[in-house]
Amino acid sequence: MQRQTIRKWSNEFHYQQALVCTLIFLALCPQVTYAQGLPDSSNESWVTTWTAAQQLLVAPFPVGEKDRERAKLPDTLHDQTIRMIVHTSIGGKSVRIHLSNAIGAPPVTVGSIHIANRDGQGSEIVASSDHTVTFSGKRSFSIQPGVVLDSDPIDLDVRPEADLAVSLFLPQDTGAPTNHLLGFHTAFISKGDTTSQAVLAEPVQTTSSYLWLAGVDVSTAYPKSFSVVALGDSITDGYATTLDANHAWPALLAKRLASVGSQPGIAVVNQGISGNQVLRDGAGISALARFDRDVLSQAGVKWMILLEGINDINLHTRISPEVPLPTSDDLTSDDLIGAYVQLIERAHTHGIKVIGATLTPEEGVWIASKKGEEIRQAVNKWIRTSGRFDAIVDFDAVIRDPNHLTKMRTEFDPGDHIHPNDEGNQVMANAFDLSVFRK
Repeated sequence: MQRQTIRKWSNEFHYQQALVCTLIFLALCPQVTYAQGLPDSSNESWVTTWTAAQQLLVAPFPVGEKDRERAKLPDTLHDQTIRMIVHTSIGGKSVRIHLSNAIGAPPVTVGSIHIANRDGQGSEIVASSDHTVTFSGKRSFSIQPGVVLDSDPIDLDVRPEADLAVSLFLPQDTGAPTNHLLGFHTAFISKGDTTSQAVLAEPVQTTSSYLWLAGVDVSTAYPKSFSVVALGDSITDGYATTLDANHAWPALLAKRLASVGSQPGIAVVNQGISGNQVLRDGAGISALARFDRDVLSQAGVKWMILLEGINDINLHTRISPEVPLPTSDDLTSDDLIGAYVQLIERAHTHGIKVIGATLTPEEGVWIASKKGEEIRQAVNKWIRTSGRFDAIVDFDAVIRDPNHLTKMRTEFDPGDHIHPNDEGNQVMANAFDLSVFRK
């Protein structure tokens, strides 16, 4: 009996001792679980936070030349630095950039690259945040024709909805630069290697094009982070929005998503090209041809928003003697719908969901036609009713005049009757049901 009592007391002592040790261990060790939506640094992944689609071909009508003049696109750079401003959608603790010589021009020599947080307006950077960017460990290198290069990761605290400055020094004559023509953000060009300077010395040239810069990724610790690619034309590009204001609808959608605490870590990247078509090359290669490069190659892409087709309609349903348009009036609604199905199926093959956006009204545009309007209406009906998209956003419904359904509302019309202004882009961004992105 005494032996049993001693054994029982011994077991209780060891149990209490083990319990105390366990409590001490738990108190000293870090937590291994995370509240939903909070960062988990042990599970970081790359997500694209910003893009600029390269325009590989010049538009086959005079509008393209007017846009070159508007953007002040340089013919070449030589012994010059260009500092370009990138507006992020989501943030992260490290960053990498993508440079592209996709235009297929001769090799481009890059002398040095720096990245930093922007300080206020203009070319000024936060000097303490400035970092040299390397590619496979090299500060200077060449980009061969058609090649896209990814930088080494850079430890830089990137904030959401903030501006980064990417500075490239081009020591030798580059020839015509690979570019995103209408970037709607001022870039600064100065003499010599000024990549590390806090403010670029006067005098400086400016352009609103992005040269050789194709994208920026961030390393994010949010467990459900992903990117949304907006594939489109000038309406997605932000054609009639205010310079340096970040008022294109993809940027405004990113801002909405960032303001919703329950949905952090969703990037929206703009792959619009002004003048672009779905079916044919022109202002950039067609959406069908650039899908792999501009959608599939983005880091962490989960959704695509498709808003494109109005240029196909306008350029191929009416021939005007004033402008040498490409070909004939043989476009049908089935042609566009068939192309949409191709894009949807290719996206689904890679696990990407697609939001279909209805085409916005354009009555009053000099090149618009009755046949073109019939095609637009038929395509919009299919977008709304076919069930082929994973979700839809009805831009037509929020932009059109309720008393004149083929015309844009006056308060959204900058005067060209086709490109929504800042207010119109905000209404488009507001048309999204944000809960869709968590499905």
